[in-house]
Amino acid sequence: MEATFQFDWQAAIDSIPYLLKGIPYTLLISFSGLAIGFVIGILFGLMRVSRMVWLRIPAVVYIEVFRGTPVLVQVLFIFYGLPQILGGPINALVAGIAAIAVNSGAYISEIVRGGVQSIERGQREASLSLGLSRLQAFRYIIWPQALRRMIPALGNQGIISIKDTSLFSVIGVGELVRQGQIYIATTFSALEVYFMVALLYLAITLSLSLALRLLERRGLVGQ
Repeated sequence: MEATFQFDWQAAIDSIPYLLKGIPYTLLISFSGLAIGFVIGILFGLMRVSRMVWLRIPAVVYIEVFRGTPVLVQVLFIFYGLPQILGGPINALVAGIAAIAVNSGAYISEIVRGGVQSIERGQREASLSLGLSRLQAFRYIIWPQALRRMIPALGNQGIISIKDTSLFSVIGVGELVRQGQIYIATTFSALEVYFMVALLYLAITLSLSLALRLLERRGLVGQ
């Protein structure tokens, strides 16, 4: 039997206005979560490179737990599990942001650790010999260089986090995939709708990738 299915371009185009409603949620969850995750990542990344064991151990535990478990499991735990502990419901949007924050924070912690440790020890020693305190040496010499080296990896983590938001349709967040699911329920155009969802995600991630490449060409990131 010959296949009679044909891709309905009109159905794909018709779905765009509805799918676009999910983009603000996708961007809000990903960028809000990443902003919080960046703060978490700096904190635990610096704890990870600390000489104090009582700081390193909690950092290692946090990093390994959240890097070693799927973000889908994390958001399900936050949305369905934490309310049993807290005694009240958690908003789906808040749960999505929290999941991106703790998950990206674990990865960013390792990015921070790698960035700080990539700075040659001689620069630290030279800074101290010039009369700077350890804090001043870190603030004015080590951190600015480390941050520049971290930006490409942070950009990659941003792309990953944007794609991770597609999993949050399971808790009812109205992001791109969820909007697609709702639209498919009334039109039954699954192939066309998911094709457009993929294109919209690609457009978002490519825009971020191009922005990072522009920064690299201008010498604002890297060595």
